[in-house]
Amino acid sequence: MSDTPLLKVRDLSKFYGKRIGCSNVAFDLWPGEVLAIVGESGSGKTTLLNCLSTRLMPTTGSVEYHMRDGGYRDLYHMSEAERRFLMRTDWGFVHQNPADGLRMTVSAGANVGERLMAIGNRHYGNIRGTASDWLERVEISTDRIDDQPRAFSGGMRQRLQIARNLVTGPRLVFMDEPTGGLDVSVQARLLDLVRGLVNDLGLSAIVVTHDLAVARLLSHRMMVMKDGHVIEQGLTDRVLDDPREPYTQLLVSSILQV
Repeated sequence: MSDTPLLKVRDLSKFYGKRIGCSNVAFDLWPGEVLAIVGESGSGKTTLLNCLSTRLMPTTGSVEYHMRDGGYRDLYHMSEAERRFLMRTDWGFVHQNPADGLRMTVSAGANVGERLMAIGNRHYGNIRGTASDWLERVEISTDRIDDQPRAFSGGMRQRLQIARNLVTGPRLVFMDEPTGGLDVSVQARLLDLVRGLVNDLGLSAIVVTHDLAVARLLSHRMMVMKDGHVIEQGLTDRVLDDPREPYTQLLVSSILQV
C-alpha cells in the first residue's frame, strides 16, 4: 500500500439550516483501501458520501485528491468541468438503484462503451470488444450486449452498472448501498463479484451501507455515524468484534439477534 493518501478529508461539515448533515469529519483514504461508512437511516452517511464525491458542496472543510500527476487538488476548488472529467475517468459511482447510474434506453454494450468514448476512444470495434470483455467479467452473457438494461433483472442491472464504472480503470469508486433492494442470494453473488474486482484492480472504495455484513465482507476499515457525527472508526473486524461505543454495540447486537 502506498504511503501517500489518495484522499485527505479535513473538518468536513454540511448543514441544512440548523440541521446537521455531517459534522467535522476527518480521515485519510489510502490506495487500495475500502472504507465502509455505516449507520442507521438519517445518520448522515449519504450526505457525507455526496460531499466526498462532490455531488453536494459542503458548508465547511476540504477534500484533497491525489492526482495522477502526483499533486493534490482540493476538489471544491476545481472547476465544474474538471470535476466532471474526474468522475468520468478516475472515479466511479455505483448507485443503490441501478437505473440512476445507467441509460436504460440504450444497449448494455453502449452503457459500458460510453465511458470509453468519454476518455477519447473512437474505434467501434475496440469499444465493443472491451465492453464485451467487461460484461463477461461481471458475469453477464455477451449474448446480451445489444439488449437494453430494462430487459435485465435487478442483479444484472447492478452488475452492468459496475462494469460501466470500472471500464475506464478508475482509482476510486463510491458505492451507495450497492446491494440494497436485492434478494439475499443475489446480494451474496454481487458481493463476491465486487470483492474480487476490488482486489484484482487494487481499487480504493468508499461504501455506504446500513448492512454490517456488507461492511465486514468488503471493507478494511469502518466509520460509524450517528446524528451526522463519526462516533467510532477503526479496522472493520475490530469495530465489529469489539465495539467501544454504546451505539455501535447496539448496532452489532441488533444484527446478531436477527
